[in-house]
Amino acid sequence: MTLHATEPASASNEAVLDREETMSRDELEALQLKRLQDTVAYAYERVPLYKRKFDEAGVHPSDLEDLADLGKFPFTTKEDLRQEYPFGMFAVPQNEVARVHASSGTTGRPTVVGYTKQDLADWAKLVARCLRASGVRPGMKVHNAYGYGLFTGGLGAHAGAELLGCTVIPMSGGQTERQIQLIQDFEPDAILCTPTYLLTIADAMIHAGIDPASTSLKYAVLGAEPWTEEMRHELEATMNIKACDIYGLSEVMGPGVAGEAVETQDGSHIWEDHFRPEIIDAFNPVVGVDAVLGDGEHGELVFTSLTKEALPIVRYRTKDLTRLLPGTARPAHRRMGRITGRSDDMIILRGVNLFPSQIEEIALRIPELSPHFQLELTRPEGQRMDQMTVKIERRESVTPEQSSTAAQTLREQIKIHVGSSCEVAVVEPGTLERSSGKLRRIYDLRPKGQSGQAAPTDRS
Repeated sequence: MTLHATEPASASNEAVLDREETMSRDELEALQLKRLQDTVAYAYERVPLYKRKFDEAGVHPSDLEDLADLGKFPFTTKEDLRQEYPFGMFAVPQNEVARVHASSGTTGRPTVVGYTKQDLADWAKLVARCLRASGVRPGMKVHNAYGYGLFTGGLGAHAGAELLGCTVIPMSGGQTERQIQLIQDFEPDAILCTPTYLLTIADAMIHAGIDPASTSLKYAVLGAEPWTEEMRHELEATMNIKACDIYGLSEVMGPGVAGEAVETQDGSHIWEDHFRPEIIDAFNPVVGVDAVLGDGEHGELVFTSLTKEALPIVRYRTKDLTRLLPGTARPAHRRMGRITGRSDDMIILRGVNLFPSQIEEIALRIPELSPHFQLELTRPEGQRMDQMTVKIERRESVTPEQSSTAAQTLREQIKIHVGSSCEVAVVEPGTLERSSGKLRRIYDLRPKGQSGQAAPTDRS
């Protein structure tokens, strides 16, 4: 079955966009419907899990007559992929699978995804589209600090940058001193990594006596974890760069599902010629066309692939919490609002729901406090209520007296804006764990069996 009818992106002329980037909304939705009908039928015919799920739900691919009908079909979850481990979700024979990737499996069986040669070509094209939108141009040197290997970030970003016509420096993650040396010696124009790891690099430069704003870097394309506008401002001011978001997850493709335009920096445009997004109520999901939330409403992001051959995915629940907004820099393609958190990273503290990104947003408005923080959850012996402690580093120039005032301010602001009380411990600079890729924010120290939320999941 052929799911593709696209023209290749031009890597030689930076002014030329993919044809699908310039479509009208009507043209794009017509393309979506055709590809969606093909994909749902393809998944039903080739993946036993989908035939079983569709039959149990009483729906058939022929029921999909318009885009809204997608809401009649059942969701796919990470648990489905784990139950079909390793290759049960694949829709093509093994000799047509050109590559496999997988999550780390730290919270259970890893999720395994596969790609045909065409899938890899599409992936590279969409990453190149994201990089170009974020300011990266053919001929630039790109320092890739995403991890290589089974994690999709490194190889996915690498292929897109090469297709765009860049010179790729395949550094991978970690070895921060080596990262800094190569940035100084090779003078790259752009860097690709997680936002917290770029912060780690900037801090290490400062401690080494290097001004992070003095490097050759002009652009940063950052993803793989939620980050706030406050973090963007911190990184841009510290490093004298333009920082844009790139979004993806392995179950849907990898990095490149959506990307942010440098001229607007107002959220990532979802490449809707390859993916159909929906928003649902994260905590009360119901199958049905009336259960899909409208654009602008906040909920859980759901994706259906439109062109994937090796692993088609139908209504995959990402657990990412956001909303869909009209397109701007690419008018036909809707944007994602900032991801406010993940439904499985939500902390329920004394009946109040909160996310690490809320703490980051508040803390970075307090000049004395750095972006480096951890959330520790405990339940003191003999008490029935959980306690959260925000451990956060002070900035280098801040005195102990100023730290005490900043801690009180943070406590008060969390109470006002989140609605729950917590403890704040301001610690010395450099004492908290630094990111070498994805950063762990939540440390659940409560006795086993008393946790109020799921452990953080791996998004690779």
